[in-house]
Amino acid sequence: MEKIRTIIVDDEAPARELIRHYLQEVDSIDIISECSDGFSALKSITAMKPDLLFLDIQMPRLTGIELLEVMTEKPEVIFTTAWDQYAVRAFELNAVDYLLKPFDKRRFLEAVKKAAEKIRSGAAGREPANRILSKMPPPAAPVARIVVRKGNAISLIPVEKIRYLEAQDDYVMVHHSEGRALKQQTMKYYEENLPGNDFIRIHRSYIINVHEISKIEAYGKDSHIAILKAGDKLPVSRSGYQNLKEKLGF
Repeated sequence: MEKIRTIIVDDEAPARELIRHYLQEVDSIDIISECSDGFSALKSITAMKPDLLFLDIQMPRLTGIELLEVMTEKPEVIFTTAWDQYAVRAFELNAVDYLLKPFDKRRFLEAVKKAAEKIRSGAAGREPANRILSKMPPPAAPVARIVVRKGNAISLIPVEKIRYLEAQDDYVMVHHSEGRALKQQTMKYYEENLPGNDFIRIHRSYIINVHEISKIEAYGKDSHIAILKAGDKLPVSRSGYQNLKEKLGF
């Protein structure tokens, strides 16, 4: 029987060592890589395509959640984290398990057993790992940056550099000061989680950074356009115009 190819991702060496120590008792697991940050993890996951991922959430440079956002591979995921902001129930239908540090060997081996059974049954890997996020509760604080992937390259776009967001089917095009990038996310998510003082939904297809607005002009009967400092012209719906009036006080 083939072993379950596994990658451990945690920025703390003692945490990786503990997982590796616990896994010595599991003959079915083959640790193919260990990563101390999300950037190196993405490279390893893309190249090695593991069956199982032990993933910390709080990591510098790229968090575990942001890593999931840009992954297109389909490993099963066991969260191993000291961060209890997200309820375990939020992951029950998606992640194999959620281990809250410090966890003991018994609890750890239970999670591994569940993962192994799911992988062996053929039920694993039906959807990309980033679909885990679909059941996740909203963040406690407004989004501060957007993480996007192009090939194996990762870009971190601070919200203050975003000019506007444009809906494109199941994706969102992020127009920012250095270009644009496609993100697999919903407009509703960004409408609810971008800083409310800086971003406004002006149209079903557009969310705008109010600091990028040069002027708003009438365009036909009961319609308007927003002209940005960079020259872009975006349609403003009736409700979007009302949102702008309330936010900007004109």
